[in-house]
Amino acid sequence: MSRAGGLLIGLAVAALASPAAAGAWTRSKGKALVIVKFEQMTADQGFDPDGGLADLPAERRDTALGVFAEYGLTERVTLQFKGDWQSGEDAFVDYEGRGPIELGVTWQAWRNDQTAGSLYVGYADGGEGRNAGYAAPGEGDSDWEVRLSVGRNFTSGPDTAPRRSFVEAQAARRMRQGLPDETRLDFTYGVHLGDDWLLLNQAFGGMADGGGPRWLSVETSVVRHFGDWSVQAGWRQAILGRETPRSGGLTVALWRRF
Repeated sequence: MSRAGGLLIGLAVAALASPAAAGAWTRSKGKALVIVKFEQMTADQGFDPDGGLADLPAERRDTALGVFAEYGLTERVTLQFKGDWQSGEDAFVDYEGRGPIELGVTWQAWRNDQTAGSLYVGYADGGEGRNAGYAAPGEGDSDWEVRLSVGRNFTSGPDTAPRRSFVEAQAARRMRQGLPDETRLDFTYGVHLGDDWLLLNQAFGGMADGGGPRWLSVETSVVRHFGDWSVQAGWRQAILGRETPRSGGLTVALWRRF
């Protein structure tokens, strides 16, 4: 098998690695948020085991339509659900089917007017996408994730624009059945542009145990609020990695608060 071919097989697990949504701030009791998100990623190059770029024998395409939902059970405990439908293909892979379904709980460990910290524990059941002899990323796996999130709000003076912003950092450990465990790090910087607009700059990184895949992607998106509804559009791009595709593409999401 060629080096590029081996790269493609090795990166199957991380091909659709997406940002976890469990955050430092939990939902208020009885309040809910539902986000439906579409992602279309393509790559004609990948990062080899040394971190260099190598041409892929064929374009890689990965598509996901996902649902994320959270509900405030109490003022300090939020229930979270996440699932998606995945499809993709390249020179070696052609799959379509349900991705992992994840259910978890976030506990608000600390919160004041500016700072929040939370702990998330979740369980994911593997997906079902397949072709002859190949399982889509996540199929057959039972994963546990523990995630720590810390966030802080900032407010500028009345003559300074923008007036409100926030930062959030997340660190997670994902224990995977049948696949190497993973460590993940996510960072978000958000700026409120008035009452109706939000600019998000995010970085998503991770690495598998045992010298497996590593990845770092950045995403910039804009969110427009319409009362209880919001629309989000952005672009994600992989910038560093090992045994992962140099994927980039459009992300679009619809938010609804209840």
